Amino acid sequence: MIRTVIVDDHVLVREGTAQLLAREDDIEVVGQAGTGEEGVELCAQLAPDVALVDVNLPGMSGLGLARELASRASEVRVLVVSAYDDYAYVAEALDIGVRGYLMKTASGRELVESVRAVAEGVLVLDSAISARLARRWRDGPAARPGPGTLTDREHDVLGLLVQGRSNKQIAAEMGLGLRTVEGHVSGVLAKLGVTSRTEAVAYSLRHRLTATEGSDGPRRD
Repeated sequence: MIRTVIVDDHVLVREGTAQLLAREDDIEVVGQAGTGEEGVELCAQLAPDVALVDVNLPGMSGLGLARELASRASEVRVLVVSAYDDYAYVAEALDIGVRGYLMKTASGRELVESVRAVAEGVLVLDSAISARLARRWRDGPAARPGPGTLTDREHDVLGLLVQGRSNKQIAAEMGLGLRTVEGHVSGVLAKLGVTSRTEAVAYSLRHRLTATEGSDGPRRD
C-alpha cells in the first residue's frame, strides 16, 4: 500500500482528493492537514510514503513544508499539487527535493498515476509545466553545464529526465537498452556534479540547459 498524507487548506479539496485516492486498491490516505506546520508534524508521526501538498498554505507554505522535511532527512516523498506553474516555483521545488509537481487542472487519473510514480521514486512533472519549460529553453540562450560538457546524447537524456521520464521510458523513446540509459544518466549526474536525478533536473532548470539543443528530438542512431 502507498500510504499518503494530504495537506491542503481547503477542506473540500482534501476530502475530494481523499475520496478519489480511496478508490484505488494500492493507495491509502492515512492523514490530512490544513496547514504546513500540521503537515510536517503529521508526516513525522505517520511517516507516509507520499505527501500531496498545496503550495499556497496558511503560515508555512507547501515549499516550506518540503524544505522542513528535507532538513529532517525525512523519507517522505513530496508531490506538489498547485495552481501555480511559475518557473520560479517549479525550480525552487525541485531544488528542495520535491519528487513531483502537478497542476490542479490535472485529471483524477493523472493524480493517481503521479502518486504511484512518485512512490516508486520517479520524478513527475505536469505536462503543461514541461511544455512551458521547453518553450523557455527554445526562446532563451542555452547555458552549458559547469562541471563538464554533456554529450549530445546526454543532453537528450537530461531533457527526458526534466519531462519526468523513468529510465525504462527513456530507453523506449530513444531506442536504447536500459543499461545504456543508466550509463548516460550516471554520466549526466557526474558531469553536473550532482548525486540524484532530482538534483540534475533542478540544476537544469536553474541553468536553463536543453537536452535537445540543435535537434528536433532525441536521436535514435
